[in-house]
Amino acid sequence: MQLLSLQAGRLLVDLAPEAGGSIARFVVLGDGNKAGDALRPATEAALASGTGKDSACYPLVPFSNRIANGRLLFGDEQIHVPLNWPGVPHPMHGDGWSQPWTVAGRDARSAELVYKHDGRSGWPFRYRARQTFVLDETGLVAGMSIENLEDRDVPAGLGLHPYFPCDAETELTCRLRGVWETDAEVLPLNHVPVPPAWDFSQGRRVEGLGLDHCFDGWDGRATIAWPRRGMRLELSATEAFRHLVIYVPDGQTFFCVEPVSHANGAVGSTRLAAGATLAGEIAFRLSFS
Repeated sequence: MQLLSLQAGRLLVDLAPEAGGSIARFVVLGDGNKAGDALRPATEAALASGTGKDSACYPLVPFSNRIANGRLLFGDEQIHVPLNWPGVPHPMHGDGWSQPWTVAGRDARSAELVYKHDGRSGWPFRYRARQTFVLDETGLVAGMSIENLEDRDVPAGLGLHPYFPCDAETELTCRLRGVWETDAEVLPLNHVPVPPAWDFSQGRRVEGLGLDHCFDGWDGRATIAWPRRGMRLELSATEAFRHLVIYVPDGQTFFCVEPVSHANGAVGSTRLAAGATLAGEIAFRLSFS
């Protein structure tokens, strides 16, 4: 697996274009607590799989999360989406994570990756997805876009799926208004106001929360703090991303805070005109105390 490395000061990002256009590593170089991984690094086995599934971060395109039973209602049209994720009985996270991306440009601190989907397998519509990565001494900015290559309106969404290291003191702060309760297969049920147990507005530790839910009413800002390391990450997203999936699996040393453009299962309520593009940016800014 050929990695593409970007470096600015103490920050290093390794990209894996052939493994789902994913980020393999985002690390602060050096010794001591104020160094180490800002994202969970991909293993060699994960990269050898040729997908981004177990990487540090991968793109969600053209939809985020699950489509129940692969049946998507778009206006009066019912669209079938085939299964694509091992062990999950519903199609999940689109095509981009499982396909090789082409390097369209690069230099020491930036890169552009492109994936063109022909619509013959997976998602039944043609599109072109782009990711841009720009690294400086304070962090990483990831740009995402999807261009509709069909001559008709289609559903389309975007998202990013980063995996953050998690220990007993890791804290998340963000402002959210509502959340979808889910069933045993993580499909959305009822939309309710955020309950006190999942209120991150004043910051709270994430370990043990056992979340896998989509929230709305996000203002595009979140902070992740690792007090033991004296490190903070400010996550910010532009207007295209106003939903947030928070995934805190039990017994793991990672958790996910995923900026996405639509609610779980709701890509059918989106509409991208023929030839149009949906685009946005997500920034990861690091600071130390």
